Amino acid sequence: MKKMKLVLIGNGMAGVRTLEELLKIAPDLYEITVFGAEPHPNYNRILLSPVLAGEQTLDEIVLNPLSWYAEHGITLHAGKTVERIDRVKRIVYAADGTQAPYDRLLLATGSSPFILPVPGKDLQGVLAYRDIADTQAMIDAAAKYKHAVVIGGGLLGLEAANGLMRRGMQVTVVHIMPWLMERQLDDTAGKLLQKSLEERGIRFMMGAQTEALIPDDKGRVMAVRFKDGQEIPADLVVMAAGIRPNTTLAEATGLHCNRGVVVNDTMQTITDPRIYSVGECAAHRGIAYGLVAPLFEQGKVCATHLAQFGIGRYTGSQTSTKLKVTGIDLFSAGNFTGGEGFEEIVMSDAVGGVYKKLVIKDDKLVGACLYGDTVDGSWYFKLLRDGRRVADIRDKLMFGESNIGDLGHQGHSKAAAMADSDEVCGCNGVSKGSICKAIREKGLFTLDEVRKHTKASASCGSCTGLVEQLLMFTAGGDYSATPKTKALCGCTDLGHQAVREAIRERHLLSIADVHRTLDWRTPDGCASCRPAINYYLLSSWPKEAQDDPQSRYINERSHANIQKDGSYSVIPRMWGGETSASELRRIADAVDKYKIPTVKVTGGQRIDLLGVKKEDLPGVWKDIGMPSGHAYAKALRTVKTCVGSEWCRFGTQDSTQMGKDLERALWRMYAPHKVKLAVSGCPRNCAEAGIKDVGVIGVDSGWEIHIGGNGGIKTEVAHFLVKLKTPAEVLEYSGAFLQLYREEGWYLERTVHYINRVGLDTVKKRILDDEQGRRALWEKLQFSLDGEPDPWFDFEQARVDLSQFEPVAAPSNVKEIA
Repeated sequence: MKKMKLVLIGNGMAGVRTLEELLKIAPDLYEITVFGAEPHPNYNRILLSPVLAGEQTLDEIVLNPLSWYAEHGITLHAGKTVERIDRVKRIVYAADGTQAPYDRLLLATGSSPFILPVPGKDLQGVLAYRDIADTQAMIDAAAKYKHAVVIGGGLLGLEAANGLMRRGMQVTVVHIMPWLMERQLDDTAGKLLQKSLEERGIRFMMGAQTEALIPDDKGRVMAVRFKDGQEIPADLVVMAAGIRPNTTLAEATGLHCNRGVVVNDTMQTITDPRIYSVGECAAHRGIAYGLVAPLFEQGKVCATHLAQFGIGRYTGSQTSTKLKVTGIDLFSAGNFTGGEGFEEIVMSDAVGGVYKKLVIKDDKLVGACLYGDTVDGSWYFKLLRDGRRVADIRDKLMFGESNIGDLGHQGHSKAAAMADSDEVCGCNGVSKGSICKAIREKGLFTLDEVRKHTKASASCGSCTGLVEQLLMFTAGGDYSATPKTKALCGCTDLGHQAVREAIRERHLLSIADVHRTLDWRTPDGCASCRPAINYYLLSSWPKEAQDDPQSRYINERSHANIQKDGSYSVIPRMWGGETSASELRRIADAVDKYKIPTVKVTGGQRIDLLGVKKEDLPGVWKDIGMPSGHAYAKALRTVKTCVGSEWCRFGTQDSTQMGKDLERALWRMYAPHKVKLAVSGCPRNCAEAGIKDVGVIGVDSGWEIHIGGNGGIKTEVAHFLVKLKTPAEVLEYSGAFLQLYREEGWYLERTVHYINRVGLDTVKKRILDDEQGRRALWEKLQFSLDGEPDPWFDFEQARVDLSQFEPVAAPSNVKEIA
């Protein structure tokens, strides 16, 4: 059956969540095309604030990487803005001429920041705070300038102010209202928040009205002037004064808009039933929601109708707001302002930083505002939503759920006291029962796994502590550890170790053998288990098991790193970081010939060619004529070196030659995860050997080997393993350790985590105390690597599918992203 065509305009959280829900229930119904105005895959916009503050990176907030689109056959047009929709021909047109026909169209264009209409709003240094580009511009400005002014004292404005302050700027927040976050907090809580932020160094101008932004002689903002004539310096001005539904395209298309694109209860636009709309741009029963939870509820309903199930109605959302503003917990729900005709129960401890206000009417809780202590926020919201009468618990209501005896709560654990039906993650509508069921049935042991399988804690993160409690008492023990009983994936109850042992003991040689022999629940496996099994087969039975390229991730199938715009990165191998004029000339010629836009020196002492078209990859490989750097693979990446005794007056050993020898011996080595080595010629350690998987440091009497270092998000210092005298010993001991890791490490487990799991003493016994075993490991590694093909040149032997590099003469409305 020919697939229908679904086009999504808007690559944000609401639209892509709708696709996720659709793919769960009707994965083969549509040929899907996505247009996103930003040149990025789908990311968590809520977490831009931690990125600005330097607490997270942009890569860490990506929700659906480019590989996700490819794995689901979705064509992504990133960085392309749709400017016209032809509803008669059912075709959308992007500004660059790209076209895409549709049978169903989903508008998820989100919202636009409100820019104050004041003189100077278009000056350099005046930004909104809405996307990655804005965030990066603020980070860049903070590195060069001193004074920042944030206009708007809502959540975004305060997060922007905190992030800029954390990056060293002097920040003033300008807010026209008498207290901060007036939509989420009452005046008391708002003023407590202001006091706390002032103590951290943020300045405030409350009730101030901006009249103009003043430029310097270069056209950049230099000051803000207010209506009372006062001026303050400003090298950077951030507009965070609110958002508006982005309905420009919908209005131009002739769709009815009123505070958003007007939709019915099935999320269809009332003008054209073939066109749906979800997210901040949609207006349902007169309301355009700006919180994540209702937008995800809309997406779920929309998906059922796109799947032609004809079920589900979105009838609106009763919302609560649970936030963490610059580390301060806040919660509000319902009518928290109170007033005439309402009763209020208030507890205030300004010194302790706690404020609670409960609003009651007709013996029912109708509103709540919490500052500093929000642990009972979800319970208050449940009372409010269910309309439960509170006369019998009124005297204990202020003191929280754990103090209400008739509700059957026991023990000190908030998570243990909750009923299975209680909601844990408001953003994604995930209950305690759903989380606990997933933990038990899928063998989940980490917070990231729970996020992946249930979406709990994956959006705003305010429920993270509660999810961690559920992990602790459901999974048992230390949830942050990686127990040996952890299931490899949802297709089996067997753990990594059991699968690997079965492959060895039963001499299994193919993925199909594993699935059949071990009674896999899913006949073809999944994206989690297939790459792992493929690696276990190859590392257990070298020269016997055959690689299955389709069970590798997209980077390893293409043998290059896919970038956020769909192009690729090529990093040739440079032995020990050393190169020659001939190699550099070939690289330069390839850059010119294939119009490669960026050439960068990497942290691993190599050259990275960024922006290579997929169809040009074989040509680039051939023309530069250098071995694959395996920068895309779970394999040996680099051996970083200093110049050592050959050139350096402090060098005690020839570290460059040692590094080249190690790299030439190991460069074809696939592993459970990426592996990085370094060799320093003296204890000054210029090559940073102390944070590598294997680090070698030259000393007067020989070499020291350190293992299990990691320079990633959480830096781990390597463990000292042994002191040796000769380069040959360095090769043997290093190779033996890496082979041990190859044989015993679980797929996607770094060396640091492998050592933590089995224990450093165990590794030392295998490498240091068992001479015969050590040499056997080194010999097995050499046997495995002997004759291993270079995938950039030995296409047939490496089983490289060359058809993937052929340019596709596709219609103009189709963009191929592998």
